Amino acid sequence: MFPYEHIIQIDKESKVPVYRQIAISIINAIRNGTLKAGTHLPGSRELAKTLGVHRKTVIAGYEELDAQDWIMIVPRKYVAVSEHIPLFTPQKWSEPNIQTPYENNLNVPFRMIEKNAFNENGIFCPDIIIDDGHPDVRISPIDGLLRTYRSLTSRKYAIKNANIGTSQGTLKLREELVSYLSVTRGLNISVANLLITHGAQMSIYLSAQLLLGHSSKIIVGKPNYPVANKTFEETGAKIIEVNVDEKGIDTDAIEKICKRKKIDAVYVIPHHHYPTTVTLSVERRVKLLELSKQFSFTIIEDDYDYDYHYTSAPYLPLSSGNHNGNVIYIGSFSKILDPSLRIGFMIAPKNFIEQGTALRKIIDVGGDGYMQNALAMLIKEGELKRHLKKAKKCYHERRDFLDVLLKEKLSEYVSYILPTGGMAIWLKLKPDFPIAQLAATAQFKIIRWNMEQNAFRFGFASMNETELVQAVEALKMELQKIKRKV
Repeated sequence: MFPYEHIIQIDKESKVPVYRQIAISIINAIRNGTLKAGTHLPGSRELAKTLGVHRKTVIAGYEELDAQDWIMIVPRKYVAVSEHIPLFTPQKWSEPNIQTPYENNLNVPFRMIEKNAFNENGIFCPDIIIDDGHPDVRISPIDGLLRTYRSLTSRKYAIKNANIGTSQGTLKLREELVSYLSVTRGLNISVANLLITHGAQMSIYLSAQLLLGHSSKIIVGKPNYPVANKTFEETGAKIIEVNVDEKGIDTDAIEKICKRKKIDAVYVIPHHHYPTTVTLSVERRVKLLELSKQFSFTIIEDDYDYDYHYTSAPYLPLSSGNHNGNVIYIGSFSKILDPSLRIGFMIAPKNFIEQGTALRKIIDVGGDGYMQNALAMLIKEGELKRHLKKAKKCYHERRDFLDVLLKEKLSEYVSYILPTGGMAIWLKLKPDFPIAQLAATAQFKIIRWNMEQNAFRFGFASMNETELVQAVEALKMELQKIKRKV
């Protein structure tokens, strides 16, 4: 009898079901010529006994093969390899390959985005995560937003129109944003100047793709939001870094660069710069707008957490000034409501928004019309305004509480300038305490850190007082371990 136990080997620890392992092994034997077209296979009872499995498992395997036309089943008579299978040259028996196809690498040339790209699924997640500045979902009006979402999905009119006109964003949301942004940020715009996106990152990507190319040059802060830098690099543009100090990006340095070479764009985060949390001074804001006019470059203004300013009213955006349309303004609701709620917006002249919409349609046909309209109702009914008032007070208190904790517990290890707003503090470690070593600990996870400045972002907004104490204590314990090694 043909030794099927050698070509069908079953791994009961595998995630692949046993019946699939049987089917895959027989397919491999057919492919490598071991089993030829027309060869009779053992009956289900006989093969089940040989393999030591239940007969129903073998039947399921045969049914899988029959469905794919690898075998033919003649009821109560025989099972045989299909006559339509082409002849294969017999090969030596080997261990059966029970891998699923996508466990293999793609073995043809394709573009590599990151050399060390990895899948985060299944990575150990510690109890304490020091994020880079996220809102606290527990105090967010998500429940109300979802109730509105569900109510919209049950309305005949809403269902019929849910996916109409979402390429640029639903008209309802854009109309509400025109009014909301006029009141809160002094922006004089129309619905034609707005493109709704899946968060600020999509807006940055669309702007970069439309503005930059291989011969382009863009100025960014040093340090800067790393994902924005990667986005600009993908266009082939040259990135020129300019230092960020306590007053924001150095506009005098930008002027010197502009006098030497043609600059196409400047990317700036005026409120609570990422990662350092500093705010661009009024003097530098004015100068940056003047330089934009003088040297004809576009300003990409990323105002990701404009709403959280504690010590005074926030400065109005650069885009609210007189800029002749040279400012692309980017905002997001992810920092207001929930990081997983991917709704952002881009504001620009109409002709730019039209092309941004066209490009967005290539990679994403449209947004979630239900969610956009639910958000529009949240804004219209004043719920967003009420939430921001509550959240601003809460985050202000948490910032001050963390400030006290840091002074009491970590003053010998870190230094920092307390930010006037935002949701994170930029902590600089003393030279004897390398950030890479601190970030490598398994006790907690630090989301954003910078080796050059030996610093990291401590997001306080998403933690209550108990959680802040736990995080600071964990940091202190780890820093004490490092100290003992020095």
